[in-house]
Amino acid sequence: MRSGRAAITAITAVAALGLAACAGGGGTTSSSGSGGSGGSATPSFNAAVKAVYNPSDKKGGIVKFADEGEPDSTDPGDTYYGYTWDFIRLYTRSLTMFTVAPGDKSNQLVGDLAEGLGKATDGGKTWTYKLRSGLKFEDGTPITSKDVKYGVERSTDKTTFPDGPTYYDSLLNWPKGWAGPYKSKGMNTDSAISTPDDLTIVFHLKAPFSSFDYLAMTPQTAPVPQAKDTGAKYKEHVVSSGPYMFDTYASGKSFTLKRNPNWSASTDPNRKALPDGYEYDMNVNSDDIDNRIVAGDLDIAAVGTGVTPATQSRVLSDPTLKARADNATLARLWYTSINPTVKPFDNINCRIAVEYAMDRTSYQTAYGGPFAGGDQATTLLPPVIPGYQKFDDYPTPGGKGDLAKAKEYLGKCGQPNGFSTNISYRNERPKEKAAAEAWQQQLAKVGIKVTPKGYAKKDYFSTYAGNPPFVVKNDLGLVINGWGADWNDGYGFLSQITDSRVIRDTGGSSNTSVRLPQVDQLLDQAATELDVTKRNAIWGQVDKAVMDQAVIYPGVYAKSLLLRGKNLTNVFVNPQFGMYDYLSLGKP
Repeated sequence: MRSGRAAITAITAVAALGLAACAGGGGTTSSSGSGGSGGSATPSFNAAVKAVYNPSDKKGGIVKFADEGEPDSTDPGDTYYGYTWDFIRLYTRSLTMFTVAPGDKSNQLVGDLAEGLGKATDGGKTWTYKLRSGLKFEDGTPITSKDVKYGVERSTDKTTFPDGPTYYDSLLNWPKGWAGPYKSKGMNTDSAISTPDDLTIVFHLKAPFSSFDYLAMTPQTAPVPQAKDTGAKYKEHVVSSGPYMFDTYASGKSFTLKRNPNWSASTDPNRKALPDGYEYDMNVNSDDIDNRIVAGDLDIAAVGTGVTPATQSRVLSDPTLKARADNATLARLWYTSINPTVKPFDNINCRIAVEYAMDRTSYQTAYGGPFAGGDQATTLLPPVIPGYQKFDDYPTPGGKGDLAKAKEYLGKCGQPNGFSTNISYRNERPKEKAAAEAWQQQLAKVGIKVTPKGYAKKDYFSTYAGNPPFVVKNDLGLVINGWGADWNDGYGFLSQITDSRVIRDTGGSSNTSVRLPQVDQLLDQAATELDVTKRNAIWGQVDKAVMDQAVIYPGVYAKSLLLRGKNLTNVFVNPQFGMYDYLSLGKP
């Protein structure tokens, strides 16, 4: 997931990705773990990391969120920010979901709309799910398998919905010429998804894929009633399948959720639905968000990437505030893409030059230092992801950069005096701006002039940094980026940032710089490899192949310093998102 997708992984869960998942799950396992799973009501540092802080089953109250920008979308078919995936579970339900619990319990997949996990047949090319009976939309209309099918279908229209992942686009056996339900209206898509009855949905893949239950967890499987689909405007009022529904929506400003009168707890063992509603403010200054949480008139910083550097110092020096903080370790990488489509980075030696020139310590400092920012990175895969191999293709003394080596490679690429390029970052993220400025200061030492360019977080990938024509036209040789696993294995971490086939000229891709056929082949090989040891070894090969070509500069294996609101119950860090679990929060 983009800049905040799933976090800590338990290596013991990996076997389920291939062998157990391919066998199919079945069953009706409940994930209800939010309301009394250990924990304490006494404030203390890291109280919500592996336990529930202030557990309670009390209902009522309004939980208040604030976002430094805007979500990429509130539409389940068009979102790829991790915090949105965390939040969207309040008003949508997918076929499967991760267990709602702190710690290692969150690694378990369970049924959500579906009674249980999928049943795999045909060697893993066909996956069948049975929906729970009694499911309803907010207007009381029954939810059927056709609504789930349509939700997946519409998400493949990357012109209308550029931001969602591309798994379904590439893996399912779509008919020739399929371009989504708007452009291919009336086309029979049973070759990709069939619905033999109202409670059965069957996915037909082009090739076996052992981890399909993890795809079924994505918001793209949320049901959408075709008659109420308003295309790009659907985000203003998504028809709810969860315990809450849209009440108000003011574009760029705020929206509110209220209880969905047609949600039934009897059909949903995974959600307690404690608050009466939610308020969500957009485009709020990051420092103001922190100050309001400290004061107690705001509950949650929606983006979930941690407090600003200024607030970090304040929290760590004040025992009362530190007792309200949690230092989460994440399976996330803060990094910079080095775009080979932008001259002179089409020359590998110019790319290697910047790998050597950059100061890892300054990158780490930009994100908050070793405590709240994370550890200096030399690979794509964080150490907690299975398949991680420790290596450093571009070692520098003390991580401070090797200017002599950088100048050597500038000579090799025909730019001995340096060159000019631009670097992009998200306007609303001061840590990214600080990282861009660190690049600017450090590369100037070898004659490379770097100009920072800020863009809106909401459209960062769809319109700007993830749009290949825009990247080339605007000389974005360097792109500040961040990534966490869509699910906790090498495929979930690597595929959407290293597979060249996810890059689209219409924009929206999280991969801006990796265009390597050998990497595509390795990803395909790993996707069908059921032997865990062999599969994990392939992830390490992908990592090494990308780093050998110097198309990504790995910056920091992420940590974050989160601050709990004063007036919350059931607070815990969900390792799958690397932030507080938004589905579980309550008010005292």
